[in-house]
Amino acid sequence: MHAAIDIDSLLPWQGRQEAHTDTVTPFPLQALKATLEAPYAGHGHAGDTLPALWHWLYFLPLHAQSALGDDGHARKGGFLPPVPLPRRMWAGGRFGFVAPLHVGDVMHKTSTIAQISAKQGRSGPLAFVTVRHDISVAGQLRLWEEHDIVYREAPAPDAPAAPAVRADRGAWRRRIVPDDVLLFRYSALTFNGHRIHYDRRYVTTVEGYPGLVVHGPLIATLLLDLLQRQLPGASLSSFAFRAVRPTFDLQPFHVHGQPTADGKTVRLWASDHEGWLTMDATATLA
Repeated sequence: MHAAIDIDSLLPWQGRQEAHTDTVTPFPLQALKATLEAPYAGHGHAGDTLPALWHWLYFLPLHAQSALGDDGHARKGGFLPPVPLPRRMWAGGRFGFVAPLHVGDVMHKTSTIAQISAKQGRSGPLAFVTVRHDISVAGQLRLWEEHDIVYREAPAPDAPAAPAVRADRGAWRRRIVPDDVLLFRYSALTFNGHRIHYDRRYVTTVEGYPGLVVHGPLIATLLLDLLQRQLPGASLSSFAFRAVRPTFDLQPFHVHGQPTADGKTVRLWASDHEGWLTMDATATLA
């Protein structure tokens, strides 16, 4: 039996804040458009609207090389609590789109550790950290985000696999090939040093995964990319996604969509090459 997390030692981090400023510059936007071959109509000119979730191209973590841990993440402590578990994954998120961001906007982001909790999972202890981000321009809130992080132990070789859920096909469906170059380019654009996304030796021999892990935020971005391909020019008021199981680069995967009958929301999801659900999401149209 694994020991439980000492949650009381982590609670002093709850409520901690940090603030940053960044400007919506054209190059990251143009680079992601080329990487995803996205249907985005803008060209990076002043005033062009930033697509939903593309704010992840900004406010990048500029940790010194010497401050990184063996996995490529910044060492624990600092803004995020020092959870004593080796694996850290992006579990999901919720977003409210109050008003668009545009090329040339000077953005101010305030990040807050909103909640810290722990529980005993099937394979051992789990810790959950939710971070709230508020992005404003000239004092006006444009976007809020709640980012869920899960920490866990590395599973034993004989640990039971998580129950799999069969994915639906949906009205919309697009095949994605997550090759090394796509994962490298997305890691570079988001300045993500986590080695599970590009270092095959590390991810297979140290983390024990069968292949490179496709970024959760990349899959979420591809879900909204699918929506824009099917509903060009659609605006969103909210979006939420939940990671269900990892996606690896060993096989193509699919993104799917299904509008609701009332036309107000769109269910979006991803499935792996075997047809198992890997991400579930809902977008609410403005």
